[in-house]
Amino acid sequence: MARGHPFGSASATIALTNAKRLGARAVAIIPFLWQSSPTSPGLVRGTDMSDDELRAAIRDAHALGLVVLVKPHVWVPNSWAGTVVMMSEQDWEEWFANYRRELNHIVDVAEEQRAEALAIGTELSQTTLRPEWRDVIVRARSAFSGRLLYVAHNVEDAETVPFWDQLDAIGVSLYPPLGVDSDHDYRRNTMDAIADRLDALAARKRKSIVVAEIGLRSAEGAAAKPWESAEERVTAPDPTLQAAVLSDWLAALHRPAISGVLIWRWLTDPDAGGLMDTDFTVQGKPAEHVLMCAWTQSCNHR
Repeated sequence: MARGHPFGSASATIALTNAKRLGARAVAIIPFLWQSSPTSPGLVRGTDMSDDELRAAIRDAHALGLVVLVKPHVWVPNSWAGTVVMMSEQDWEEWFANYRRELNHIVDVAEEQRAEALAIGTELSQTTLRPEWRDVIVRARSAFSGRLLYVAHNVEDAETVPFWDQLDAIGVSLYPPLGVDSDHDYRRNTMDAIADRLDALAARKRKSIVVAEIGLRSAEGAAAKPWESAEERVTAPDPTLQAAVLSDWLAALHRPAISGVLIWRWLTDPDAGGLMDTDFTVQGKPAEHVLMCAWTQSCNHR
């Protein structure tokens, strides 16, 4: 979502329509949870998206024929969800109690609006061996009639998650180092090796893979650290690199075991992005053409 363009607004509807025009068949809607530091158990619902906006997002996507994945993220200032770790058993108990409370509320809205899928968590790498996840999943399963998944961070995390048996699909975000911008062979070899490991994981667990995020800034040097934000490093725009990397990913991930691939990211501001933008959005950039080629098999329009 983009500031000033909440779901339910005319501009957000235009942005979703633009994604549909490129051939998108599904959208991830992301309500944020928030905690003040990686070790703080005081997790709460963020203020970025109200329940009414979440409802509007699901309704608007459904009106366009888009499948909806509700995908909560934990926001940690100056850090990320993968650093969340508690310092005591008491803190773990408090963190999971807060997480269950906020997730359960999102689950109920997702069920009310008949979202097709829901992620019980995203990239919470240091939490996944905790036994509390089993209870989180049981409650989500009892309240939500759609498909459940968890989104692991990179293939290495996905291979260690112990509760895939309780879920309907294996979710993963992919942000491995891809070498220097110009080394196409290294990039494709890296992607193919990851896709091979995902194939093997899918076979072992007898679950399909949902690649819930691939992305890259449209910026020089972005291939080396695809996860790096625009705030972390200022550099010149390079929209052709973003387009090339996404094209390579879509080719590498075109496999029977992979049932879906979502792109990070598409904003509710229909005028977001553009050739001089150096952030992750693909809007107004050559990456749009790459997506349309992959999703519609029509590459004639630019």
